[in-house]
Amino acid sequence: MGLSKLAGLLVPGLLIAAIYYAVFGGEYSVFELREARAALEVERVALIRVEEQIGSLAAWADSLENDPTTLERIAREDFGMIRDGETLYRFADAGPVAELNHTDER
Repeated sequence: MGLSKLAGLLVPGLLIAAIYYAVFGGEYSVFELREARAALEVERVALIRVEEQIGSLAAWADSLENDPTTLERIAREDFGMIRDGETLYRFADAGPVAELNHTDER
């Protein structure tokens, strides 16, 4: 009778300990699973952004390869190239303006 009573206490105790370990402890606890799912969602969002950037860069590369208007615009804006007979006017940035020294004449 003593062994039966010991088994009656030991089995539920071990079961409770196993459930506790499965939920809160161990390498794959519920909390770690929740964190892993959140990290997965963050990475999915980052992947979508990178894929959009790749698409944008692919479109830009295509326009550089196949669109003469784009090439001309870049040549003019970035490198200051002009066609024959054109005159290029460049304007300097204003920079800091010097204060005028005025004397009060009274």
